[in-house]
Amino acid sequence: MSSLRLDDLKQYSDTLRTRHGEALTVRFVEPRDTDELQHYFRSLSTRSRYNRFFGAISELPKGLLHDFLQVGERERFTIVASLMIDGFETIVAEARYAFHAGTATLEFGLSVDDRWQGYGIGSALLKNLECRAAALGADHMFGDTLRSNDTMISLARKSGFAFTNHPDDWKLVRFDKEITVAPKEIPCASWRLAALSRQAASPSAAA
Repeated sequence: MSSLRLDDLKQYSDTLRTRHGEALTVRFVEPRDTDELQHYFRSLSTRSRYNRFFGAISELPKGLLHDFLQVGERERFTIVASLMIDGFETIVAEARYAFHAGTATLEFGLSVDDRWQGYGIGSALLKNLECRAAALGADHMFGDTLRSNDTMISLARKSGFAFTNHPDDWKLVRFDKEITVAPKEIPCASWRLAALSRQAASPSAAA
């Protein structure tokens, strides 16, 4: 992606579907999400928080919360997935990702609310991340997880990721996937806007 309009983040939002058809909104985090995002992490089970951060925390420390709320700084981004529950937008999943231009890779981590696991949200979020990675120009996307995190390992395996040993930590396993989303499908707003941006920059490319 040549640039992000950080003054208009809503244009990068996508509407996905859970396994049962509920509308799942995936969007960049905003400052207004501060309390809701913290509440989301506090409501995760102890095991889910440990799996997400590779350590025991009860909530996001102030510095980490600040990092999560930044969008685009040093090519790092946070997205939240929300459902309308009892008339209120409720965060049920999140993902943090970073684009490494030098290696054309996208590194990510994610979590899903324990109460909403098994609804296909993790799979939908991974597919959306693949599209966002393609929009940024990534050739591969990868993540790390604890060898004991059977849920994440199963999700990654079902989503077509290959597994390797982590280069620095024996307790972790790395999963990697080549970006294969077909451009003609343009299945996410990020890629659609990136394509339009490239066409505007080079009109002859569309010929």
